Amino acid sequence: MAACPPGPAVLHERREQRLTLLLLAPALAVVVCLLVLPLLWLAWQSIRGDGGFTLVNYQRFLTDDIYLISFLQTFRIAVTVTVATLLLGYPVAYAAALAPRQWSLLILAAVVLPFWTSVLVRAYAWLILLQRRGLVNSALTDLGLIDSPLLLVNNEFGTVLATIHILLPFMVLPLYATMQKIPRELTMAGASLGGSPFFVFTRVFLPLSLPGAIAGMVLVFVLTLGFYITPELLGGGRTFMVSMLVSRNIELYHEWGAASSISMVLLASVFLIFRLSTRLVPFERIMGTR
Repeated sequence: MAACPPGPAVLHERREQRLTLLLLAPALAVVVCLLVLPLLWLAWQSIRGDGGFTLVNYQRFLTDDIYLISFLQTFRIAVTVTVATLLLGYPVAYAAALAPRQWSLLILAAVVLPFWTSVLVRAYAWLILLQRRGLVNSALTDLGLIDSPLLLVNNEFGTVLATIHILLPFMVLPLYATMQKIPRELTMAGASLGGSPFFVFTRVFLPLSLPGAIAGMVLVFVLTLGFYITPELLGGGRTFMVSMLVSRNIELYHEWGAASSISMVLLASVFLIFRLSTRLVPFERIMGTR
């Protein structure tokens, strides 16, 4: 029995699919050339040796202590920065979401103002502020609060402080976007039913703002994992993050395989973080599409 020819609706759907693919082809080509192919090249470099396939670059994670130390310090700094930006950014986003429009725009303008200067300039500014004869130590000494300069730079503290300042907008903006979508009627209803402001905030507003908090935390955490300029300038050699380990392997030792393996392990860690975050909150809620 001969098959029935497809109807007009099916033909129209197929034509729409082909047209969609044609429209997406330039974007897909850009993604493949700038993202997929470089990642495949990195993966190949990480397992390529003089004699062909090798896992020696990945074995260094088990034999070389500097790899473990660098990853542990990087993740410790990332967790510290993420928690600090959440604690600092949530009140700012909350105030911007509840304030009148004029004040809300002013708060957001102050948040995004640092984007007008480069990360390098802001890192150098913190270096000037925190060094032994910088503005902070000079002010504390003049006020008689300290007898000798505090060690605020060339260590992990200076790196964390500068990173918090640089990445704070990436926490505030997702939080503000989520808080703006929370209907004010819900908090008003909770208050009209006898709930205290603290009870309404913790039981109504806070749970609804969690998608923005998780989105900001994931964004800040991932960005911190790849930070290079700030720990290089403010770490003083005492802060050795994964990005610096990659740089040393390429610049000093010309070990592209070792650098590629580090990058692939870090990339796998980032994918794992995204996977865990989407299990806690669906991806559609994080992106604000549902």
